[in-house]
This record gives sequence, structure tokens and C-alpha cells, in this order.
Amino acid sequence: MPDQPPMPEAEGQVSDAVRGNWVDRLAPAPARPYFRLSRLDRPIGTWLLLLPCWWGLLLAMLSDGQARWQDLWIFAGCGIGAILMRGAGCTWNDITDRHIDGSVARTASRPIPSGQVSVGQALAWLAAQALVAFAILLSFHPMAILLGVIALGPVAIYPFAKRFTWWPQVFLGIAFNWGALLAWTAHRGVLEWPAVILYLSGMAWTLFYDTIYAHQDAEDDALIGVKSTARLFGEASPKWLARFMKVSVALMVLAILAAIPRAETLTLVVAIAGALGFVGHMLWQLRLFDPDDNDRLLKLFRSNRNAGLLPVLFFAVALFA
Repeated sequence: MPDQPPMPEAEGQVSDAVRGNWVDRLAPAPARPYFRLSRLDRPIGTWLLLLPCWWGLLLAMLSDGQARWQDLWIFAGCGIGAILMRGAGCTWNDITDRHIDGSVARTASRPIPSGQVSVGQALAWLAAQALVAFAILLSFHPMAILLGVIALGPVAIYPFAKRFTWWPQVFLGIAFNWGALLAWTAHRGVLEWPAVILYLSGMAWTLFYDTIYAHQDAEDDALIGVKSTARLFGEASPKWLARFMKVSVALMVLAILAAIPRAETLTLVVAIAGALGFVGHMLWQLRLFDPDDNDRLLKLFRSNRNAGLLPVLFFAVALFA
């Protein structure tokens, strides 16, 4: 059977976007550069921002055994908010990194360095996304609203982190896992220790998956002086990934035990099974990790959607156990 011809690339397509994604195929042409700024053609980042929100909400529901109609809105609102705030954060990242992105092969095709969108247009798009996300946030508990406002600090700082620290992934983890704190508080009305422990678990997970991701750019980053954990760890990366994996699952189990200490045995077992499935997926990634294979690195990074969905699934089942 003859080989199928490769799918033609859409005009303005970003190099690391999924081929044939809905933005390139279906979005109106004038909107495509803005949707690409928001990474709607690369949804994995939205999932990685959203999943800690769902962890926090479900663990909060397990902690008090209550599932209210408001929780459905928190669940959906976190989903919409993740799309918007990931889009706003990526837009801000591309504005601040526009000169660096033009020097890196993987990012030179992004809308700003490639000339599809001006900085002024990007700023207007950022403001529009942030305002809609804020409107959703206002429907949550007042304490959750406060946490949402505080989250803007880490989001604003993250793009600059790689200029002054070898650990920019820590700043990404601070920003990307904030939803665990916010969603817990939206349900419970107060921020409590299990949510903080779960948040730290998510941070260790971010160090795991974003170190894998950063290995794609290690050579270009070295040439232009951008720092990352991938460059810092080098050949020792597998050992560091294993450490992050162990810390992440240990903290997740601790968060579960702290949230539901008097739960029925079956509820506790099912919830902990979610953490074990989570670490099992990371073990699989670690076995396949190859810092010199960029295609594999990207596939492993994207597979973390499935890793993060495993606790969501098991926490949800535990509610009815």
C-alpha cells in the first residue's frame, strides 16, 4: 500500500502544534493567530492547568462527603477559566519572550516573532481573556476570589524566571497548580492543609513533566543563555525525574490521608489507588525518557494529561464508594 502524502501545513502553523488541529482547520482565518497565542492548537497546557483544580475540588468533596449543585459550576468554571487563564498566561509569556522565541527553532513560528500579531494586539487579547476569567472567578466563594487574584503574581513572574534562575520550572509549578488551592477553597470556603499538600504534590509533578519538555530546547537555550532544569541536570535528569516523581506521589497520598482520615476503608483505598495509578504512569514515562529524541519528549510531555486524569477518575469513584 503506497504511503499517504503528508498533511499540508496550514499557513502560520506553529511548529510544535498537533498537525490537523481544529484551529488550523476550522477557526476563522483572522482569529487563528490569536487562538495560537492562547495555545488553543496545543491543549495539553490547558489540561495541566485544569487537572490540579479538579484534584482540589474532588478531594474537598471527599473531605466533607458533600456534593452540591454549586460543585458542578465550580467543575465547569474551572474548565472555562483554565482555557482563558492559560491563554492569557501564554499570551503574556509570548509578549515577554518575543525576542528569545525568534532565536529558538521550536518557537520562532509563534504568532509574535513570526509577525502574525503585533505586541499591541497581543496585549488587547490578553486583557480580554483575563477579564472574562475574572468574571467567572467572581461567582466563587470570596476566599477563592482572593486566591485567584493572588495567583496573578506567579503568572506575571514566570516568563522572567528563566533569566535569573536555573529552576524556572518551580515558578511554573507555583502558577500551574494554584487551582488546587482555589478549587478546594471554592468548595470548602476556607483554605486547609490537605489542599496545600496537594498543591505541593502538583508542583513536584510540574518539575517532572516540564523538565522533560525543556529538554527539547536545551541546545538552543544554551546558545542564548536561557536557564532550565533540563540544562542544570543534564545527564543526571533521569535521577532528578525519579525524585520528583516520588515526592509528588508521596505528597498526594499524604493529602488524601489528611483530607479523609476517617473515611470508609473502601473510599480511602480507591482514592489512594488514583495516586498509585498516577505514579505508575510517571514510571512509564521515565522508562521511555530519551533526552536526545525530541519527538518522544513531546509525546511524553503530552501524555501527562492522562497521568493527571487518573487521580480525577479515582477520586470521583471514591465519592460513591
